Amino acid sequence: DEVLVGNAGFLEAAGIEVGALSHVAGEIASDGDTVVFVGCAGVLAGAIAVADPVRAEVVDAIAALKAKGIAVAMVTGDAEASAQSVAARLGIDHVVAGASPQDKVAAIEALRADGPLAFVGDGINDAPALAAADVGIAIGTGTDVASETADVVLMSPDTHGVLRAVETSKATLRNIRQNLAWAFGYNILLIPVAAGVFYPVFGLLLSPMLAAGAMALSSVAVVSNALRLKG
Repeated sequence: DEVLVGNAGFLEAAGIEVGALSHVAGEIASDGDTVVFVGCAGVLAGAIAVADPVRAEVVDAIAALKAKGIAVAMVTGDAEASAQSVAARLGIDHVVAGASPQDKVAAIEALRADGPLAFVGDGINDAPALAAADVGIAIGTGTDVASETADVVLMSPDTHGVLRAVETSKATLRNIRQNLAWAFGYNILLIPVAAGVFYPVFGLLLSPMLAAGAMALSSVAVVSNALRLKG
């Protein structure tokens, strides 16, 4: 006999009614577990509760992101009751539940109206959303499809890596702006001196040797500033 395992929509699409266990499924989902129905020979056979434990570091990471003014939303394929239960424990206010891969992309397009958006995922179903987001962040321990699609791949399952990625990207952009300001300011100041622009008025000249040393010093300063990112 054919055995079907999936969510309520999957079994009902195959002509198997799941209403007999809907009450039990609702109670399970309210505890944060995901309900998977089982059908055999065209008849509902039972339901299985599946749960991923909420790790303490996830709660801390989300709180840290929110403290930096970054809004956090959950977009998941889990049922509404399960998603809301987990979101409450994580401190997430905006939840999109029961989402297919296409629904996740649509949710990203809607959320993008509030500004640039990053999506964090690790599964095959997350790949379209990772590609659609402004920045796709894959958990390195997830599927190969997610890692290949994402812009950033975290090398560990620790969700604090998302916070570190945000902080590193901001520090990198800040460093780039500092280096550009230094390089442009340095050249704007010294090129006229080397060209003798100030000689008729102030008698200022810059010998070729000093000019070469000054340019080398500029490069050393820029590289040294960039190396600060290692800290």
